[in-house]
Amino acid sequence: NHHSLDAGGREFDIFMVDLNGENLERITHSGTFDAFPMFSFDGSKLAFASNRVAAGEPTEDTNIFVADWVD
Repeated sequence: NHHSLDAGGREFDIFMVDLNGENLERITHSGTFDAFPMFSFDGSKLAFASNRVAAGEPTEDTNIFVADWVD
């Protein structure tokens, strides 16, 4: 996704698709930079980089997030 947020950045979200190119599914909806997803070896966790921030935080540092994956 390449919708401009402001002069300083772009919106990136994570999507998943079947090997045959069907069943496109949007995974993140943050309106910020979410990228570089990787599943754990057993498929139970998804790790990705994001510059999302909590309300009131002044910076948008890129951090690594790890989420439990429930299919």
